Amino acid sequence: MAENTKIEWADNTWNPWIGCMEVSPACNHCFARVLMQDRHHRATWGPGEDRVRTSEANWHLPLRWQRRLEKTGGIETVFCLSLGDIWDKEVDPFWRREVFTIIDHTPNLLWLLLSKRIGNAVRMVQEGMNRHRLPTNVMLGATVVNQEEWDRDVPKLEVAALELSDPRDPIKSFVSMEPLLDDVIMRGNSIPDWIIVGGESGHGWRDMPFDRARSIRDQTHAHGRKFFFKQAAGKRAIPEDLLIREFVHK
Repeated sequence: MAENTKIEWADNTWNPWIGCMEVSPACNHCFARVLMQDRHHRATWGPGEDRVRTSEANWHLPLRWQRRLEKTGGIETVFCLSLGDIWDKEVDPFWRREVFTIIDHTPNLLWLLLSKRIGNAVRMVQEGMNRHRLPTNVMLGATVVNQEEWDRDVPKLEVAALELSDPRDPIKSFVSMEPLLDDVIMRGNSIPDWIIVGGESGHGWRDMPFDRARSIRDQTHAHGRKFFFKQAAGKRAIPEDLLIREFVHK
């Protein structure tokens, strides 16, 4: 749940629990809700609903990956979580502490913590887990799909990355602009290190004009940051000038 992810910007996906609640226009056509609630009936989305812990075998997967990578000296990325949210206040805080214990013990894994609740990160780390900093094998991310979310959440992301970093080895930040629902001006004092852009592909997908993605590409490069184009809306063919898949960590 799952190894060798189909998500193009990560090597692995890992879900310690399942379940979430809609908090953004990005959630309107949530694939995780359709898959886990509507199709497989594994969890119920919404406030006050229980989040479902995955199997113990699944919880041991990252340690297995770590043992494999220790033998080769390799580094792999892990997207945590695709079926929930790491900073979800409905999640048992003990589960979150367990996740970070695993992160502490997997230095060959680079953990991509993408959230629609980035404003909860500092409090949940410093108060909920009694930590001053995140492990250095973490990248902090926020989903941002329009100008309102950029203006609101990117400053929160940068504050969290700064406050939760060792100044000698700062953690990197990223945003996922998937689905990119509107034109966005990347304004602010600090721009995330990595910008991921994509369109919706499932039932009822909303369009993303290619020029909208080109604007983000150009702004990203003007700021000296890395750009990753994941997919076009409706799984259309990607124009050659948008076939750009840059990484911060490789």
